[in-house]
Amino acid sequence: MPDVTPLVEMRHISKHFGGLQALTDVQLNLFPGEVLGVLGHNGAGKSTLIKILSGAQKASEGAIFVEGHEAHIDDPNDARAYGIETIYQELALCGNLNAPANLYMGREIHRWGFLRKKQMKEEAAKALSRLNIRIQSLDSHVESMSGGQRQAISISRAVHFDTKILIMDEPTAALGMEESKLVMDLIVELKTQGLGIIWISHDIHEVYNFTDRIAILNGGRNVVTAPTRDFTQDEIVSMIISGRPVERGPQAEGPTP
Repeated sequence: MPDVTPLVEMRHISKHFGGLQALTDVQLNLFPGEVLGVLGHNGAGKSTLIKILSGAQKASEGAIFVEGHEAHIDDPNDARAYGIETIYQELALCGNLNAPANLYMGREIHRWGFLRKKQMKEEAAKALSRLNIRIQSLDSHVESMSGGQRQAISISRAVHFDTKILIMDEPTAALGMEESKLVMDLIVELKTQGLGIIWISHDIHEVYNFTDRIAILNGGRNVVTAPTRDFTQDEIVSMIISGRPVERGPQAEGPTP
């Protein structure tokens, strides 16, 4: 996408923990309306890279740019200010609260010292409707809902507050087939709204059928960044394991995006 400014660019990112080098000169970019799969075996560096983007850790070297401007991300609040939200496999929802309370958790609407519960419920209904999420009763506790509905609420909360970049860490790992499809449908809707999604998953079949591009890491270094369909599923697995790119013609971007 040469004529489009990336939503986010991570340039020459390195990270060390004492004598341990977790990332070395890693590069990553994400464009509006695309799903980028970040792949690698355990210890490849993908979690560290995402923690840096989400503000949970700081890079030892390198820079992050959001919509073409350098971003200074020192903590998760900084990341949110740049429109970056993260959803983890372990959903940070309170089961004994309803959907509106979870959606506005930490961002409650007050007036004269009182919670504006009616307003939050109305805004929650709009937020869920925006993503075509159907919940029988907004007054029901989250713990009574299915895994797919809980994940949908978590996604809705993440994107409701001017989010541009959504990081999803194994979002369907604990879900069944139908619930996973609900999440996939939500992501398709978010793509049409111009969000960029970073999708971390060990499910190669899911990644192959759902992402637009893949970025493979091995040993804390880039292996390849390229359109997903430049490769077969077996070739993707081979690159994850071997840490070496497979030549698939001029479209493959090599070690840097």
